[in-house]
Amino acid sequence: MNEVWEFLKECRTYYLATIDGDSPRVRPFGTAEIFEDKLYIQTGKKKDVYKQIKNNNNVEICAFDGNKWLRLSGKLIEDDRIEAKKDMLDKNPNLRSMYSENDDNTCVLYFENAKANFSSFGGETKTIEF
Repeated sequence: MNEVWEFLKECRTYYLATIDGDSPRVRPFGTAEIFEDKLYIQTGKKKDVYKQIKNNNNVEICAFDGNKWLRLSGKLIEDDRIEAKKDMLDKNPNLRSMYSENDDNTCVLYFENAKANFSSFGGETKTIEF
C-alpha cells in the first residue's frame, strides 16, 4: 500500500473513474493519504462524484509518471469520523479553504479489497493487493 501511495504522491494527479448510471465518468484528483493503515482519498458530498460512489462504490484510479502507470481498483468506503477528515485536511492544508472536518460536505473514503497493478511499456507488471 505504501508503494501505491508513494506513486500517487509522485504523480500528484491521478484520474478516478466512477459509474454514472451506465456511463463511465473520469476526473482528476490529487488527494491520497494513509490513515490507520488504509489508503484514503477525499471529495465533497455536494459533488456528483460523491453521489456516483454512494450509488456504486467500485472505482478505479489510473496514474502515469511518464514511464510507468498504476491502475488501482477496489471499493471506496466512507469514513465519517472527524479524526479521519482532520488527518486528510492537515496533510493537505490547501483544501482548508474549501473544506473543514466539522462541515457537512467533507468526505474521506478508504480503499477496501484494493488491487494495484503497476505496468510499463515492455516492462514487468507488478500487482499489490491490500
